[in-house]
Amino acid sequence: MEQLVIQKATIEDATLIHSIQVEAFKPLLDKYQDFDTSPANETIQRTIDRLQQKQTDYYLIVYDEITVGAIRIVRKDNHRYRVSPIFILPEHQGKGIASATMQVVESFYEDAVTWELDTILEEQKLCGLYEKLGYSKTGKVTKMNERMTIVCYEKKLV
Repeated sequence: MEQLVIQKATIEDATLIHSIQVEAFKPLLDKYQDFDTSPANETIQRTIDRLQQKQTDYYLIVYDEITVGAIRIVRKDNHRYRVSPIFILPEHQGKGIASATMQVVESFYEDAVTWELDTILEEQKLCGLYEKLGYSKTGKVTKMNERMTIVCYEKKLV
């Protein structure tokens, strides 16, 4: 793999994070038409608000000196952490960047007992990525519309 750097984001990165998020999620929005819930439809203010949450850490994903994505980690109670969301620009997907990023970021939180995330059930590549990283379906699914179902995953470390 080329050089991968995961760096903590700041409020000054809000516009960059938002623009990458919109571009990364646009193909899924076009496919599933989930206008009310898609990260591609969120406002810049939503990104700013999340960056200001004390329980949230955002990291920029830099690959070959280019910012290609971001990941948001939410600290919950009882050593639980949530990935919500991770996203990579379409032209950089399929290179192992998300998988490597998840492993690096998980190592930042040494006290973690459980990791959680949601993804689109119909996107088998995404489900496969998380399952390869040790995540298991919890059984909780939410039908968003006739095209799309959200499935919950977790990874227990203890």
